[in-house]
Amino acid sequence: MAYQEKRGFSQVGIKKMLVLCGFGYWVQGFRGFSWLGLNFHMAHNLNFDPSTLQLVQNTGNLPMAIKPLYGILSDALYIGGAHRIPYICIGVLLQILSWGSLALIPFAREALPTLMGCVLLTNLGASITEVAKDALVAEYGQKQKINGLQSYAFMALAVGGILGNLLGGFFLLKTQDPKSMFLIFTLLLALQFAISLATREDSLGLPQPSPQSLAQRSISVSIRKQYSDLLVAISDESISLPLIWIVVLIAAVPILSGSNFCYQTQCLHIDPFIIGMSRVTGQLMLLAVTLLYDRFWKTVSMRKLIGLVQILYAASLLLDLVLVKQINLKLGIPNWVFVLCFSGVAETITQFKLLPFQVLFARLAPPGCEGSLTSLLSSALCLASIVSGFLGIGLASLLGITSGDYSSLPLGIFVQFLATVVPLGWIYNVRSSQPVVATEKKRGRSKRTRRNRRVGRVVFDLVYDFRREREMEVQK
Repeated sequence: MAYQEKRGFSQVGIKKMLVLCGFGYWVQGFRGFSWLGLNFHMAHNLNFDPSTLQLVQNTGNLPMAIKPLYGILSDALYIGGAHRIPYICIGVLLQILSWGSLALIPFAREALPTLMGCVLLTNLGASITEVAKDALVAEYGQKQKINGLQSYAFMALAVGGILGNLLGGFFLLKTQDPKSMFLIFTLLLALQFAISLATREDSLGLPQPSPQSLAQRSISVSIRKQYSDLLVAISDESISLPLIWIVVLIAAVPILSGSNFCYQTQCLHIDPFIIGMSRVTGQLMLLAVTLLYDRFWKTVSMRKLIGLVQILYAASLLLDLVLVKQINLKLGIPNWVFVLCFSGVAETITQFKLLPFQVLFARLAPPGCEGSLTSLLSSALCLASIVSGFLGIGLASLLGITSGDYSSLPLGIFVQFLATVVPLGWIYNVRSSQPVVATEKKRGRSKRTRRNRRVGRVVFDLVYDFRREREMEVQK
């Protein structure tokens, strides 16, 4: 309780909120467990080439590109008097249907059309759940004046990613059976579904609409109003300029994740356990830098922080070049050690550089528009990732990178590096100062203010006493 009050976590419904969203973000990070199994299933059991593998991954992300629709529905349309937790339940249920089908129906994971359908369904459910969780965190943080829920969510996400990739690599090493991994993740989703159903939204202390207002509210009118409010919100330059910059930052870089993955597994014959452990290393780094951000870097200029992170991201892409050119062997570092320590660095930096923007948008979201605005950010980032992925597919095809020929992969990595550096020329679109919660401002100034007021009061009292004594002397 002392820690909770120190961090500002002593508000109404905070324990339920931490359990609901903490476990939800943990499961979201643990998706790496099932996705690791699915990637190996497509690469080894179905023998997909790098371009096909990356095409499935990026096409499957299309449901995440329309997140603003889910956000507008979550803000405007109440289900049973609530507008966050019901959408979390719907999204989790869709994921259960998808991963359960992949685990229990052989045809679903063997034929490409059904496999793609399951991927689209699970990403649809995941996107709905993520929108509702992000909106719930933003709304609850604003209502209860809490600063730090986004960092807490990132920590839960990182911990889930650590365990998911660690156990995923272990399962693939011992069993070589992805369907058991799909089943285990389905059971975890069922537990999340039960926790969400058992949590009532009104117990979190959030404002609830009256039954009369719900009955009188037209769905179409509510959606149009929410859409209008969203347009007004993004017309503010403090929101639109950072949004455009981060979208361009991600979309401009052609991602070669499929080519790198197939190169490591098919050409270098890296063990599945090492691949999973490399992602564990990355998630541990993500957890560490998130803790540092929450503790020390919140007051650092956003422009300076994002610029430094982008430079580090560009440098991390060159680590793939070191592996492809086998420079690590000349330095006496085996391939498996290099992959274990450095393969997940670029992905970790990519995830971390989104955190300041999520904090910014959560704090700038107008009341009642939390779901719409945060989902717009997520959708824009997802769409940028899809564009980046398709650019990577085009680049791989243009350079002739296939499962039997990786000679042009170094050139592709160098193109990635150049595309990463170019957006730094427009970094002035990122605001210089960090957004500060009002309560945090007051808390930061309270001691100084009280001290100044005490000093001022003492000084003026002394002056008043001195003048009163002089007046009495004059009268005498």
